[in-house]
Amino acid sequence: MLNMVFLTNSWLSSFDQPGLCIAVAVLLHYFLLAAFTWMCLESVHFYLALVKVFNVYVPKYILKCCIAGWGIPAIVITIVLVINKDSYGNGSHSESNPFSNFCWIQENTVFYISVVAYVFVIFLTNTAMFITVLLQIHSVKSRTQKRSRIWKR
Repeated sequence: MLNMVFLTNSWLSSFDQPGLCIAVAVLLHYFLLAAFTWMCLESVHFYLALVKVFNVYVPKYILKCCIAGWGIPAIVITIVLVINKDSYGNGSHSESNPFSNFCWIQENTVFYISVVAYVFVIFLTNTAMFITVLLQIHSVKSRTQKRSRIWKR
């Protein structure tokens, strides 16, 4: 959906309908945040599968993942819309080229908080999960090598 909204964004912004442009910008923002949220959930799942292998039963795990994956971005979008719906709109790089129009976040502060900071937090979470999984794999490998040396003796 992110790709579909992104590819039709320029065409839809050419209609000069403020409501349509706000809706397209909101959808683009939502699907972008949802994609990154699902990426973060994948790293958490990776952590649970490789580090917390035993005794990791989470009741209604898929439902909770779906609520987080689709709900957290919706909360961010709702907060942005409640604070100022005019944060979304039509931006243009040049008036001579109508296809340079795009519907997106118009305020830099909103962009940096709701996109850049959000992606940065997810990047930090993914990095922490990745390092933890690497350390776990390394410790399992070293324990296996020690056991094999003992058995060889």
